[in-house]
Parts: sequence; structure tokens; C-alpha cells
Amino acid sequence: MNDYKIAREELARLISVDIKAITYLLYKTRIENSYASFEIPKKNGEPRVIDTPNDKLKWIQRKLSETLYKTHVDYITQNGIKASVSHGFEKNKSIITNAYRHKNKKCLLNIDISDFFSSFNFGRVQGYFYKSREFMFSKEVATIIAQLVCYKGKLPQGAPTSPIISNLIFNIVDLKILALAKKYRLNYTRYADDMSFSTNNKVFEKEYLNFIRELSDLLEKNGFEINQNKTRLEYCSSKQEVTGLTVNNKINTSRKFIKKTRAMANQLYKTNSFQIDGEDGTLNQLEGRFSFINQLDWLNNKLEYRATKKKTDKNFISGLNTREKQYRYFLFYKYFFRPIKPTIVTEGKTDVLHIKSALMKYCDRYPNLITKAADGKYDFKVYFLNKTKRLQYFFGISDGADTVKKIWNFYNGKNNYENIYEYMKRRSQAELSNKVNPVILLFDNEQKSDRPLKKFLTHSDVKMDAGQIFKQLKANLFLQTIPLANGLEECEIEDLYQKEVLNVIINGKKFCRNAEYDSEKYFGKHIFSMYIMKHYNEVDFSKFLPILDSINSLI
Repeated sequence: MNDYKIAREELARLISVDIKAITYLLYKTRIENSYASFEIPKKNGEPRVIDTPNDKLKWIQRKLSETLYKTHVDYITQNGIKASVSHGFEKNKSIITNAYRHKNKKCLLNIDISDFFSSFNFGRVQGYFYKSREFMFSKEVATIIAQLVCYKGKLPQGAPTSPIISNLIFNIVDLKILALAKKYRLNYTRYADDMSFSTNNKVFEKEYLNFIRELSDLLEKNGFEINQNKTRLEYCSSKQEVTGLTVNNKINTSRKFIKKTRAMANQLYKTNSFQIDGEDGTLNQLEGRFSFINQLDWLNNKLEYRATKKKTDKNFISGLNTREKQYRYFLFYKYFFRPIKPTIVTEGKTDVLHIKSALMKYCDRYPNLITKAADGKYDFKVYFLNKTKRLQYFFGISDGADTVKKIWNFYNGKNNYENIYEYMKRRSQAELSNKVNPVILLFDNEQKSDRPLKKFLTHSDVKMDAGQIFKQLKANLFLQTIPLANGLEECEIEDLYQKEVLNVIINGKKFCRNAEYDSEKYFGKHIFSMYIMKHYNEVDFSKFLPILDSINSLI
């Protein structure tokens, strides 16, 4: 067995792929035939060439990228090495963390490296992995890695391995640049090929040319060049930007980006569609823009000691800034006004597992609610609202049924809440028909005590007749309760099961539905719901049918 075959086997094991896949790409398909190239315009109008690998090569590159990143993180953690100054293509880092280091400085210097990815040629990539103490690859493994990640003798812009490998190799240069920056009392960060330096040192203006000269010499000795056309020295008296974000007082994006995002959202509210760069946009694209703006608000709030983990009623009713309110409008549109799927809001997390289990049991009976693929996986046609921190911040919605009434408040403007439903309705030019998916608030049937359903009915001034388990509240908002079972006057979702299910013994413990219990003798609602999910084929869900029928009738 030759050395390169041994090396291919070693690399295949390391990145958990079949050696045949690597061999086929290298010697049958060949790397030079595995890329497609296209051009996109740069900001200055010049073309930028993007080389994208085919699916088979891209998959191997992604596996390799994941392995390299994990090995790198383990190495710097074990050796107590500080994180690099690079903020591009690294986990928990972004253009926001890159810009933050340069906030509110007297002088800001931005420098671009010319032809960044092209500067990493085959020999440099191979040599790095062969000589690196982090990876300690044999020459043969290093050569195969270079073959898999290089195109036309260099790192291609468009391959998933290029960012991590360029960062790994350039880290050595970063350390030298950092030492030079400290000499001139400068902060230094890098995002891919964009280097940023900042200082409050008044003397830097006089030292600027010397610094540029030394930096240029340093880069040239390491095989890189400064793009003179993109070198900018900016002062606090004018607009300062780092990777597209202004950093003068607060970290912010451009007004143009914010206005454009708001215009897209308004178009969505009016027509149920919008465009980005002349093409139909998606909700995920628009949410990404809002989320990015919100990240900046969150950071600035934190810096000003105004961010809180929890919003009080007063906060999320009137404490949001204008941009946060715009984001809340979008989230209401997405989750409530025009949800993509019929949406069910439950009292607690375990209720979701019970309903899902019942749907799986009666999959053939409710094709509008659930389908089963050939591989045995279930596809739920309904969405169970995930009460995220984001929904808690903007709507006050969290685990527990008492917060569900806040959804009603935003539909009706009760308790000084903004009536976002009417706001959306006034702006909508699209027909609000029966095609709008319902939002269903699911409660345990406990009207005779001071429980969540009773509180909600009192709060909303809604009345339900005896035996009624389903009611339209407003437009696409519905109230659903658990049917009474086994002669009970009040009923939780667990009461819909047979006694032998409720009496199940798991690891010698019995089921207890109370919030507090002796964990040595009992298990709680979560473990019980997981047991139901695991054994759904063996459980009788017949008493769930009225709930499923009600939901199905709305589809």
C-alpha cells in the first residue's frame, strides 16, 4: 500500500467520509472539473469571480472545515492561547463584534488586503498543514488536503474551506501585525481581507505614514499586498465605518438599510409579498435583516446598561424603540396575522408532545395535520409555537398559560397594548379569506377554579357554554380546551389517558403531575410525556379525537 493511499484512508477517517468519495474526486472526476465559476459585481463595479464546488466536493470540504475548526479550538483551549483578532467566518463572531472594538475612537484606519484568497497558493496551504504544530499532518495528508481545497493552484473564493484555512494561515501574520499595532498604540481586528485599526492617540496622525510603510513591508514579506485604493483614515468628526457599520457613538447600520428593510416589510403587509434586488423575497430573508438590526439595538442597550433579561408589561407595551417596534410588527405578521402553518399555542411544553403523539397515532385519519414519509419520518402540517426569548422580549410570551392572554391583548388592544392585528388589517390589501391559517390557544379544561382557562375567560370577557370546547375569539384566533373525560368536572390533558397509562412505573417510580414531588419516588410531566411519545403506538388516544377534529375543521 503506497503512502498516499494510507494518507487518504487517514484523512477519510479523520473527517468521517468514505475513502472512495475522496479517491473518486481526486482521480476520476478530478478537482479541476468539480467547480463552476460566475461573476458578481463589487461595490466599485468591478467583477468578483466566485468558484463554487459541486455538491460532492462541497460536502467533503464542509466535513473537512468542521474538523479543522474543532481541532483548532481544542488546541488553543488546551494551550491557553487567546482567541485571534480575526472576526470573519468564526463562531460567535461577526461584523458586529469586529466593529465593537473600534467604537467611539478619535482615529480609524481601514485597510484592505489585495486578492486575499488568491494569495494562499497550493504550496502555502500544503506547507502550513505539514509544518503546523496544531495538526501535525504527514506530508502526504497535507498534500491531499491542499488538493481538495485548492482550485487553479490557490484557495477559491466560494469554497467552504477557504475561510477557515485562510484564517488559520493568516493567524501567524496577525500576531506580527498585532505587535506592530501595539507599537503605535492601535487596536487591531480583521474581518477576512478587511483590517481595521483605531486609537484615541492624538499623535497617530503624524505617525500614520510610518505605520503604513511598516505594515506594507510586513505584509509583503509574508506574501500579501495592501490595496491602496481602499485605505481610509477617518476621524471622529466625520462618519467612521468598520465592515459597513458606523462606530462613531453607537454601533449602527446605515439608514438606507433600515429604511429599505421597513419598506420591504410594509410591502409584505400590504400584498403578502415583497422583493429583494428585483426577486421575490422570503420571510427568512426579511427576518434576517430585522434580526441584524435588532442585534445592534441589543448591543447598544447592553452598553448603556438598559438591556434586561425580562421585559415587564410596561417595557414591551411602551418601552421598545421605533426599530424594535417595527421588528415586533413583522414577528406578529409571521406568527399570528398570516402564519405559514396552522399554529397551536399550548400552556406548557409537555402539551406539545401529547398532541404530536396523538397525531402520529392517527396519522392516516388527519392528512391535513400530519403525513408520514417513506422513511418513516413524520411531517407535521401544524406548527407548535416555540416560546423563545425573542417572543418573550417582544410580546411577553413565555412558558406558562398566564402569558397566553398577551396574544389576545395584541389582537384587541386591551390593557393599553397596541392593537397590532388592526394595524395589520388596515395595511393589508390582500384578501383576508378563510385561507389565513388559524392560531389556536389550547387550554386545560379548568373553568371552575382559578386556573389559566378561567383567568383567560375573565380577562377576555369571553363566555363558553357548558360542554363547549372550541370557540372563535377573533378573525383567525381560536380558543380550544381539553374535552372532559372519565366523568371529571375539570380536565388536564393527562386525564385523557387510560388509568393503566397513568399508573405506569418507570425505573421504579410513579407519575406525579404536581410541580413539586419527591424525585426518589416519582417522575414528573416531562418524563411522562417522553414516555407517551416513545410508546405512542401502544397508547389509546381516542379521547384526543375531539381536539384533533376541532383543529382539523379549521384547515
